[in-house]
Amino acid sequence: MPALTTYTTQIHPDWVDYNGHLRDAFYLLIFSYATDALMDTLGLDSENREASGHSLFTLELHLNYLHEVTLGAEVEVHTQLIAHDAKRLHLYHSLHRVGDGQELAGNEQMLLHVDLAGPHSAPFAQATLEKIAALCTEQADLPRPALLGRVIGLPPRK
Repeated sequence: MPALTTYTTQIHPDWVDYNGHLRDAFYLLIFSYATDALMDTLGLDSENREASGHSLFTLELHLNYLHEVTLGAEVEVHTQLIAHDAKRLHLYHSLHRVGDGQELAGNEQMLLHVDLAGPHSAPFAQATLEKIAALCTEQADLPRPALLGRVIGLPPRK
C-alpha cells in the first residue's frame, strides 16, 4: 500500500511570500490539516472528541523544506505511521505535487492521546488501537522516510 493521501489543496495567493513561494507557516498549516484528516481516518474525529473527551496533542515536530512550492500548485500530503504505543503516534507527512513522487517537504510528528479533562495522557480506546494497528500493517512495506529522526545542529569545529 502506498502512503495514505490525507490532504489535497491548491496553494492560495495569501499563502505565498514576496518571492512567490509558499510561506513557512503554511507548510505547517497544510501538514496540520493532514493530521486532522488522519485523526478522522482513525476515528478520532470531532464526534469522538465530544463523546470521549479525548484528543491528540502534538508533542514535537520537525519540518524540512526540500523544494520550492509556488502559487497555484496543486499539492497533496502522504502520511505514513512510523510507530505507536498505547498513547502515542509517531508519523511522517510528505508534501508532493499531485501525482508526482518528488517530496517537496517533510514533517515528522510525535502525537499524544490526551484526556482533555486533565489534561493528561490517556490510552487509546481499543477500537482506535485496532485502526492504528491495521494502518501500520498496511504500511509495513513502505520504505523508511529518509529524513526521519533528523537533528538540528552545526557540524563540530575542526
